[in-house]
Amino acid sequence: MRSSLSAWADHRLTRRALAGTLAALLLAAGPLPAAAAQAAASPPSRLAAPAADIDPAHTPPDPALIQALARAMAAEPDSGDNFDAQVWLLDMQSRLARRHPTAYPDRQARLRLLQRIYVEARRVALPPALVLALIDVESRFHPAARSGAGARGLMQVMPFWKAEIGRPGDDLEDAATNLRYGCTILAHYLARENGDWTRALARYNGSLGRTTYPERVMAAWYQRWWVVR
Repeated sequence: MRSSLSAWADHRLTRRALAGTLAALLLAAGPLPAAAAQAAASPPSRLAAPAADIDPAHTPPDPALIQALARAMAAEPDSGDNFDAQVWLLDMQSRLARRHPTAYPDRQARLRLLQRIYVEARRVALPPALVLALIDVESRFHPAARSGAGARGLMQVMPFWKAEIGRPGDDLEDAATNLRYGCTILAHYLARENGDWTRALARYNGSLGRTTYPERVMAAWYQRWWVVR
């Protein structure tokens, strides 16, 4: 899900500094999947060592992920009527307006987007602020963003997933649809990697074996979207 729009970063945290903030980030994020909670209880002293590179173009899709996506996309959309994080919503609305004023210039549109991000992230037990950081790096919050590789939308989802689950008509530039795909995929990779954010984010980006992309997302989380509780 590598995007040409994501070839930037304000500045980079060193691996040592990033590891030093990892435990605080995970604690601030709220409830996590069991594997992630276990990782938070014993945070590593450094980022996970890179594994051998995997070429996503030659790796068949994970059948378990295909099943998870099919279930998620077949489920009724959550209306978010029980949204209970108004403080978070208003805080993030202000941050988004400052950071990307042209992406969603209308305040109500920003609020609707952020509510959908919150709902979709919590649906699969992901920290909403981490999803914000990933979107920041991937698309700069432009719902029509497309990468040179063909990834689309806020979370830069590859269109082949639609064919894998038999939903060719899904619009990946629709924010709700894109978020449902992206959050489901990321949560699956996090569970597969037993709560290892470095490897889960690298899988999402198709760069397993390298840490550049995970470092950028984690840096964005800590520097721009982290909520102190």
